[in-house]
Amino acid sequence: MFDLIKVILIFIFILFLLRKKIQIGYALLIGSLTFFILYPIDFNKIPLTIFKGLTDHASLNLLLSLTLIKSFEYSLRQTGLMQKMTDVSQRVVSNKKLSTISMPLIIGMLPSLGGAYLSAPMVDLATKNTNISREEKAFINYWYRHPWELILPLYPGIVLASAVSGVPLRDLILLNLPIAIIFFITGFFVSMKKIKNDKNKELRKKILKSLYSFIPLVLVLLPVIIFKIDLSIALFINIVFLCLWFRLNFKKFFEIIKYGFTLDVIVLVLGVIIFKEMIQFSGAVEGVAEAITQTGIPYLFVFILVPFLIGLITGISVGFVGSTFPLLLHLKNTISYEISLAFVAGYSGVLISPLHLCLVLTREYFKADMLGIYKKIIPATIIMFLSALIEFAILRYYS
Repeated sequence: MFDLIKVILIFIFILFLLRKKIQIGYALLIGSLTFFILYPIDFNKIPLTIFKGLTDHASLNLLLSLTLIKSFEYSLRQTGLMQKMTDVSQRVVSNKKLSTISMPLIIGMLPSLGGAYLSAPMVDLATKNTNISREEKAFINYWYRHPWELILPLYPGIVLASAVSGVPLRDLILLNLPIAIIFFITGFFVSMKKIKNDKNKELRKKILKSLYSFIPLVLVLLPVIIFKIDLSIALFINIVFLCLWFRLNFKKFFEIIKYGFTLDVIVLVLGVIIFKEMIQFSGAVEGVAEAITQTGIPYLFVFILVPFLIGLITGISVGFVGSTFPLLLHLKNTISYEISLAFVAGYSGVLISPLHLCLVLTREYFKADMLGIYKKIIPATIIMFLSALIEFAILRYYS
């Protein structure tokens, strides 16, 4: 029981650091130091343990993947493909429902702080001649930015979850895919009922003319899902391809690659790996596992509640993955669908977190009532989570 209390204190301390706006990587590194205070640790064995953790394949692939994600995003902007993606929404403006969600969907493909503020004006324009409320507009802009984080490896959360858990990224994407589809469909049930969908025979032709701009995203996803190629390799090949196709010189190529190698990414990887090694090396995991066994708390309850609460408090996916997954993984021999459920549970917390930047910016733009937005977000999030729970139950029954 003392180990459980110690780990709770460590989590509270990390959350305190995050509330003080300290970046998650630094918070985890500082949190790792608390193990030396609360646990009797053999200092002589620490350097070798951390070195092994930092130099294994999963850790190196994680570092390369997270850095190249930023480089890939930068290359899409430099080559103008990102702008062409956003032009799709203008081409289908006669289709009200599609044009309303297109900008959040398209801009949401690439993780960027403040992206919600960029898509909000387009949602406002698309719904100009409708009588839907500010809260519903805010929900549309917010909700349709976020199905991608469940399946798109351009988001660090799912990449980090795969690296930390050891579940292949391909498997995690496929497990989350039905949830992402439910996520997408749910948005229509709780919003846009007052938007009439115009029929347009030329719609398909207009979309097809712009689809080529999405080829780089497809060429990242397919090798990972079908051929099980490491995300870092798929990203690097695509960056090289884009530079060759658009005839960018070596200086520009080096600038694109260099753009991704930022200190915050490196510190994030260091923080996650060192925290993971410390929570295991200290013996905290065994102590917590024993405490949970003695109290009779079901492991499934822990896998759901812990990521959810941390996601709710931090408002970011890497926050709940980096701080809770190392603990969850050592409580029992996890199966891939258990990791998927834990990820969706944590993401549910992120979606309703009042600290989620996208939610803050969206509410601010539309001057919407937060309670009114929550009346749509919470039911939609519950439906998404229940679908993950049903998928978990089915896979568990047939496994």
